[in-house]
Amino acid sequence: MRSSIPSNLNDRQVNRVEPSGYGYNGVDMATLSYQTAGESHGPALIILVNGMPASVAIDYELINGELRRRQGGYGRGGRQHIETDTAEFLSGVRLDQTIGAPIVMRIANRDSRLDDLEKTPRLHRPRPGHADLAGSIKWLTTDCRETLERASARETASRVAAGALARCLLGAFGIEVFGFVRGLGTSETHVEVTPDNWSALVKARNDSDVYCPDEAASEQMRQTIRQAKEDGDTVGGIVETHIFGCPPGLGTCANWFEKLDSRLAATVMGIQAFKGVEIGLGFEAARRPGSQVHDQIGFDESRRNTASLGFTRLTNRAGGTEGGMTNGQPVIVRGAMKPISTLLKPLQSVDLNTREVSEAAYERSDVCAVSAASVVMENAIAFEVARAFVEKFGGDTMIELRQNYDRFMELARQLPLPEDLA
Repeated sequence: MRSSIPSNLNDRQVNRVEPSGYGYNGVDMATLSYQTAGESHGPALIILVNGMPASVAIDYELINGELRRRQGGYGRGGRQHIETDTAEFLSGVRLDQTIGAPIVMRIANRDSRLDDLEKTPRLHRPRPGHADLAGSIKWLTTDCRETLERASARETASRVAAGALARCLLGAFGIEVFGFVRGLGTSETHVEVTPDNWSALVKARNDSDVYCPDEAASEQMRQTIRQAKEDGDTVGGIVETHIFGCPPGLGTCANWFEKLDSRLAATVMGIQAFKGVEIGLGFEAARRPGSQVHDQIGFDESRRNTASLGFTRLTNRAGGTEGGMTNGQPVIVRGAMKPISTLLKPLQSVDLNTREVSEAAYERSDVCAVSAASVVMENAIAFEVARAFVEKFGGDTMIELRQNYDRFMELARQLPLPEDLA
């Protein structure tokens, strides 16, 4: 029988770009990536990080502090009183520094009961808004348990750990990340975040149990959550992240899948319960004329040695990205989280075994997890920025990364280069 496959296929150069889960194959560059594994009530969550350069100093307090913040926030449920999330490093680290090898982190689940059918029974009545129904059909089962265990937002602890690890790298280059709750339900803060005031806002955010750096707005948000609990309902909100100190040129305009803003958007939309994302003005940019959208450019010699290389903007409506690349201004990303789909007063559903109409199943849950979501988005975005940073300035060690970064910034400050003037 003659094969239909060309005999010389293995000798050909096959140029193909495919999704690989987190990033893309076929792109020849140094890159960071991570994968997560584990179920909500399984033994543990596992995080595998590849591509981290050697000699990154591990800030355990930063990583575990971010995990603690993810567990906090007004409106959280009983699960947070059971778990005490900390990251245990199983590989890739020696003497508190990365060694250039794959890094494995483990976050233990104290509430581990996946195989106990009494404590974790089969679930046949899917919750509207959750992955229950679609996942059960996808995997040809009427038991929603296996879908919900992986689809659960418990998995986001893994992304916080990965992102906080990436922040250890970013911090060495003066790149800082700040996230908070911008709005919850109909309550919203109008606080303005700038490179000059964000450090002070960190304390105000940390003093708020809804992670909003505005006490008046925080109280309104608490009232919204209290009312939702009384009503047997849930509430969503808007979270916002700012990244300070990014040099120009992270990302690229050359390929759609390498554009930083598209990758940031995908990162946010990959977080459980997120239904929208904006960078800079976002949708508001569609409502304004161009003169009220685009950021006019200036130059300040006194800022030449900063990450912006001296280029200034009268505004930052673009949110720090133009053409898929950072432009030296703070990167600003907002995400919209829908209300949690498990309600104390369940919505209508259908029993998958009988097809009879019934109430949706109830699983122990939060009334509001917007505060936690702000921590997840902040760290998930940090990882994506770090990935773009490593792609731009790649090297196997922090020494190489530092040399490449410093050399690029030196050349960029000297523009125009002599060959440009020839």
